[in-house]
Amino acid sequence: MASDDTSSSTPTLDDVDDCVTIRAVDRCNVYASTCGTEASRKKRAKTSAVWSEFREVVLSRGTKKAECIHYKTKLKMTAIGSTTQFNRHLKRCAKRKDFLRQQQINFPASSQGTNTILLALRGQFSMLKIRELIAHWLMMHEHPFSVVNEKGLNNMLKYGIPEWSLISHNTCKNDCFKVFDNEKQKLKTILKGVRKISLTTYLWSLDNQRIEYMVLTGHWIDENWKLNRRVLNFVHFPPPRTGVAISDVIFKCLMEWGIEAKVHTISVDNVAIDDVVVKVLRENFQATGKLMCGGKLFHVRCCAHILNLVVQDDLYQIRHITKDIRDSVVYINSSESRLKVFSEIVLQRRLPFRKLIFYCKTRWNSTYDMLATTIKFKRFFRSFEERDISYQYCPKEEDWDKVEKICEILKVFSGATNLISGSDYPTSNLFLKQVCSIKIMLDSKSEHEDEFIRTLVWKMKQKFDIYWGECNLLMIVATVLDTILKMRVIQWVFPKMYPEAEAQANIVIVWDALYEVYGEYVDASRALTATCASTSEGDGLQVVGEGSGPAVDRPEVWDGFSEFLDVVKTVEPTKLELDCYLGEECHKCVGDPMAFDALTWWKTNATKFPILSTMARDILIIPITMVTSEFAFNAGSRVIDTYQSSLAPDTVEMFLCRCDWCQTLNGVKKWCKEE
Repeated sequence: MASDDTSSSTPTLDDVDDCVTIRAVDRCNVYASTCGTEASRKKRAKTSAVWSEFREVVLSRGTKKAECIHYKTKLKMTAIGSTTQFNRHLKRCAKRKDFLRQQQINFPASSQGTNTILLALRGQFSMLKIRELIAHWLMMHEHPFSVVNEKGLNNMLKYGIPEWSLISHNTCKNDCFKVFDNEKQKLKTILKGVRKISLTTYLWSLDNQRIEYMVLTGHWIDENWKLNRRVLNFVHFPPPRTGVAISDVIFKCLMEWGIEAKVHTISVDNVAIDDVVVKVLRENFQATGKLMCGGKLFHVRCCAHILNLVVQDDLYQIRHITKDIRDSVVYINSSESRLKVFSEIVLQRRLPFRKLIFYCKTRWNSTYDMLATTIKFKRFFRSFEERDISYQYCPKEEDWDKVEKICEILKVFSGATNLISGSDYPTSNLFLKQVCSIKIMLDSKSEHEDEFIRTLVWKMKQKFDIYWGECNLLMIVATVLDTILKMRVIQWVFPKMYPEAEAQANIVIVWDALYEVYGEYVDASRALTATCASTSEGDGLQVVGEGSGPAVDRPEVWDGFSEFLDVVKTVEPTKLELDCYLGEECHKCVGDPMAFDALTWWKTNATKFPILSTMARDILIIPITMVTSEFAFNAGSRVIDTYQSSLAPDTVEMFLCRCDWCQTLNGVKKWCKEE
């Protein structure tokens, strides 16, 4: 028994084989169970971007493949899930390229002919292009460079553009300089095609920097008869600021642009130093190119500055009254409780006006606006004084009488002011009407029975006659080129502005100057025609029938026709364009004559008057005011804001010049930043 038990406990070779088989089967069962569990789970989502342009399809034999949604090409799917073959196909898929091209958002061309394309799909994003557009945006709307560091802006851009990366303000500044250089080259190319250009210049000093800048602005008309204005330079002007130094800086700027031989006129302020500037520049321009009418029309005095000088004499006489009114307006608007009392009195008195107007010290016409508005509330101030014992600025009754008389005089000046400030490009033919109205008003008021008015106007008239006592040739010639006025307006208005003998003498002066300028344009046209003819001969151009084709026999009777034309031309000279223009009736304007566009008329009649239309185009663009130059600093207050004044001089020039170019090309108006 013992031996039997021992033999039964010892495993045999067959038993070992059975055990191995059982364990293998168990492992297979476990593996099958595990696979069944994983297969029962949800399939993992495909994360590759290529699956947005591929879809999984099952063929008839049960084989799975990936199909391109564009070209319907079917590609094999690997067991490891590789997408390399899918990316390779998308790069060369022609239909996919056509699809992406159609998804571009094309913006229509602007009035300046530019076209902007925004790529809206991934894979076509350009950070360099975005940086360029940001530079344009900053300079167009005068934002500081540090705006690109704002968290809110970057969060918005990151949400809309996942590829967006942060930009430092130094990088943004460098981008702005690159854009400025590119746009400067484009402007240089435009100026090469400009025939004549008129200039305005202005000096401005910054109290907080103790730095003075000079702005130089160019005005011209392009081939489409469109008025153009660009700030050419905005340069730091170190001392000494003499007339010769100013003229040297201006001439250097013009040489940089390559337009020193194209300068037509220059408009400056009415200060002594500007006379020196004009004298030196006239000598320089006479050496590089012929000035119109021997340089007699080169210097243009700023009408706005002249009116300002005359008006300031008027306002100086009532400076104490103006101060009381200004202090009253400030006092009422400085407290909510005072404004409430003001509103109650206005409602009680049933006044049709609701607002008092501040005045801006740097706007010479804003004082009149304040006085003209405040005088409508003169009953209110007495009532307000009864309710507020702290109010001590109420003008007296006799003071209000003086304000009314002065406002009646200043109303005429206001018309000229509105003309100057109400248009970006007031052509030079518009000012004679305003000057005539002021002259006639001053002459009549200087003999007024009221001693206060008579004394007041007499001082204004003396200063006005200093600047307009002599005939202003440029303004008069431009007015004659207005087809609704012509010489007839001179014959009508001069006797009202001057004594009879002086009026007739001035008419002769205008007549001679008009024909002198026209003669210069005729000579220039003949010289250009001769140059073109000699160039054509030098290039070997042949007349049809002389080497360019078979010869054509002409009757001998026509051989002397050319000589006949020359004889007739000398016996019966062609009538001058200027004579034809002045001999015709004045154009009848339908509607408001002030809304008539003289440039549009000359553009339409350019074929009828080819030489005279060129002359009109050059003269009508000449700026009579310097408001356009001062506008470069700021509309109204004419100041550089705190941020801009903290920049380096070269950065200020880049910023303000490019700002002017961007705003002009995109039709963006500069907001008025009054004090």
